Amino acid sequence: MATGIHSSADARRLARKRLPWMVFDYIDGAAGAETGALRNRAAFDALTLRPRILRNVSDRSLSVPLFGQATKAPFGISPMGMCNLSAPGADMMLARLAARENVPLGVSTVASTAMEPLIEAAAGNAWFQLYFSGDGEGTFKLVNRAKAAGYKTIVLTVDVPEVGRRPRELRHGFTMPFKIGPKQFIDFALHPQWSLTTLFKGRPQMANFEMEGYSFDRTESRARADWATLSKLRDMWDGTLVVKGVLDAQDAVALRDKGVDAVQVSSHGGRQLESAPCPITALADIRAAVGPDYPLFLDSGLRSGEDVVKAYAQGANFTFLGRILQFAIAAGGEAGLAELWSVLKTETSITLAQIGQTSLSSVAD
Repeated sequence: MATGIHSSADARRLARKRLPWMVFDYIDGAAGAETGALRNRAAFDALTLRPRILRNVSDRSLSVPLFGQATKAPFGISPMGMCNLSAPGADMMLARLAARENVPLGVSTVASTAMEPLIEAAAGNAWFQLYFSGDGEGTFKLVNRAKAAGYKTIVLTVDVPEVGRRPRELRHGFTMPFKIGPKQFIDFALHPQWSLTTLFKGRPQMANFEMEGYSFDRTESRARADWATLSKLRDMWDGTLVVKGVLDAQDAVALRDKGVDAVQVSSHGGRQLESAPCPITALADIRAAVGPDYPLFLDSGLRSGEDVVKAYAQGANFTFLGRILQFAIAAGGEAGLAELWSVLKTETSITLAQIGQTSLSSVAD
């Protein structure tokens, strides 16, 4: 099925036409005046790759090792809240993709589908993303629930002590749980295809809290989390522990020394601290600090296969894609998601050929 998606920019352009303004700006928006997100993009653009010639690159592989298994793609799916806003069933579309590609699906604390059906649909290829909130009581309940559901990896997100101010969200009155007032009603009326489909399927909710006996306030302070919180989580979680939202080399070394299994270099897609350094720029310094063998992942700002190769060249062991996947779903449903994923894999493979490499593992050599 042709969806008209030939790049991530195509997916974004089509999604912007089809989504209500409030939903598009929630997915697309960033902190402050959004200069941080723009710098992330500019940092990727500033990096170059060296073409090499007359090398036999006819047999190329996109598979990379990740915690003892081989993936079919060198990128996975970042945890994203309320994905079903992009289209009903978006969470499950992403889960099925993770199963087919043997890549991790990041299941957000504030996912719009519960963690249990998502890990099942992902055939076990799901990592649970954890926010510490309030006094932590609810947080650790979710840890135990994830363990019972069969999750082997938890991703503790540490770059949201307070939720960043995102003016595009605020102008539209975006809240979670999802609320509809006069302004939103007009917005939805002007986008009837999305609105009627979403109304028929039911308003998206933060599904991990429907049966927990407590609520999650997205704006609640998460500032109490500290190194003792990390130690408590490490003690109670005998699976793989990833810490996401790291941009400082000293912090990365401390996390490694505290028994964290991997660090995800990330600026939350530019949605938190507008003045934060660009993850792709910070990655090389963090790699030098933690050594060559410690697992480092990267998200924020990736838009193409060339970006993926650049990330590996800077020292990443794996990368994660976020909002562009939601745009693909909004633009063309599950077919749109499959199309963009195929485009990104093709771009990555072509880039490897053009720089004279046959795998991602050799790019940084």
